[in-house]
Amino acid sequence: MKRSFTSAAALMASLCLAACSVTGRSSSSRENGLDCPFQSSVSLTVDRLTAEGRITRFGEGVWRAEFDSPNTLSGVTLDFAEGDVTASYKGLSFSVPQSALPVKAMMLELIEAVDSCAKLEELSGKEEDGALLIGGSLEAGEYTLSVDGQGSISAFEMPGSKLKIVFTDVTAIEGALPTTEPVTEEAPPETTEGSTES
Repeated sequence: MKRSFTSAAALMASLCLAACSVTGRSSSSRENGLDCPFQSSVSLTVDRLTAEGRITRFGEGVWRAEFDSPNTLSGVTLDFAEGDVTASYKGLSFSVPQSALPVKAMMLELIEAVDSCAKLEELSGKEEDGALLIGGSLEAGEYTLSVDGQGSISAFEMPGSKLKIVFTDVTAIEGALPTTEPVTEEAPPETTEGSTES
């Protein structure tokens, strides 16, 4: 009888230890590394559009997206500041080209999600392959924001909008606001002719 009781007690103790170790491994919170200025190379897809470039966060509501590809966006810069969006090409400002409208909409969603999460003391979500997946909802639909081990952004997805952005080489930068380049005589690329200039 004593042997059975001892065996049962040992079994219960080992089950408790196993449960605690599983809970420890599936941690669902992480340090928040989003609330700082950063720059990152990005690869993004919005529906059938694929683009490469750089995204910079200068602070809450102040972002910049610069594009290297495709040809319709190469050299175009979109600046976002407190809800306003301006486009430029080699320093010449112009209206946001038709080819950049899906990217503009995508950036507004990204900005809202990241700036909201940046205000949290700690990020919480689901662990998967070393990343923390933070789920949320915006007016345009559900999103998943992924952060790495340091709490820095690594991906942003909105399946309902067929949107995915992958961030690589995320680097913290000085918090200075962007400066406006002098206006030049160069026109935007011919591929943006479909847009109406203001």
